Amino acid sequence: MKNRSFLKLLDYTPEEITSLLDFADSLKAKKKAGIPHRLCEGKNIALVFEKTSTRTRCAFEVAAADLGMHPVYLDPQGSQIGKKESIADTARVLGRMFDGIEYRGFGQEIVEELAAYAGVPVWNGLTNEYHPTQILADFMTIREKFGTLSGIKLVYMGDARYNMGNSLMVGCAKMGMHFVACAPKAYFPNADLVAACQDVAKETGAILEFIEDPKVATKGAHVIYTDVWVSMGEPAEVWKERIEALSPYAVTRELMENAGKQCRFMHCLPAFHDLKTVIGLDIYKKFGLTSMEVTDEVFESDASIVFDEAENRMHTIKAVMAATLVGIEE
Repeated sequence: MKNRSFLKLLDYTPEEITSLLDFADSLKAKKKAGIPHRLCEGKNIALVFEKTSTRTRCAFEVAAADLGMHPVYLDPQGSQIGKKESIADTARVLGRMFDGIEYRGFGQEIVEELAAYAGVPVWNGLTNEYHPTQILADFMTIREKFGTLSGIKLVYMGDARYNMGNSLMVGCAKMGMHFVACAPKAYFPNADLVAACQDVAKETGAILEFIEDPKVATKGAHVIYTDVWVSMGEPAEVWKERIEALSPYAVTRELMENAGKQCRFMHCLPAFHDLKTVIGLDIYKKFGLTSMEVTDEVFESDASIVFDEAENRMHTIKAVMAATLVGIEE
């Protein structure tokens, strides 16, 4: 994988994804044991963030430090990408100064163009269409809890049209899992991407389903996964529409019980499960909701593995950077 970019899971084989997860397991064990693993000593990386993030930024910066690298963070005001300087020109400048580039922002075409011109590995920290580093962390967490990915039934609740629904569907198809998008029909993933994933599933034995009824969808699920109903960069006006459409798809105790005792709850965070955020309080004042995509009861339950998942962002991102910069340790 050395010198390759990490833009979407469709670009990687099941064997390569497994290798990255195994590598992440090894790096996590070393981190926990206090064993240094400065595999990328002296390298410099650029972190280009057109959309801010707590977990993604911290994961990249801590992972870079553990690997012996120096990260430079460029926030939305710290870069001229696409404004005063074209994406191709930005890529060629950064590629001369840095050994790797992370991009978190808008269209997938941006990170693809960066990779085409940079001459160094480019990593997708999130685009509108895909969030591959999150999926690696999710799959690492699932393997830790269930010992396998093969045959695991993962149900994604809510708006499945964007990066998380897309990426979980792709990842499940690649890894021979049972993926269910549970949403109103208008919120199902793009038909072309579904077709591409169905082709992958024919090779891996994965099952892909698209179901509107939450009780039917979640029966027997190993994992129920959800995300915020309105993503960063979307206008506030869409809250009313999403709440009306997606409220029946909120993850509740009843839904978890319907799945069974084996079921675990996952969320890529941040989550609106209480009134302790500015947005959560604002939604309560406007719509009377004390939670949105997941109830506080589920979020804080023993079935919730969201913070294991959040920690694993660091370990899997570390694996991706080391693998593409210097190769996977044998």
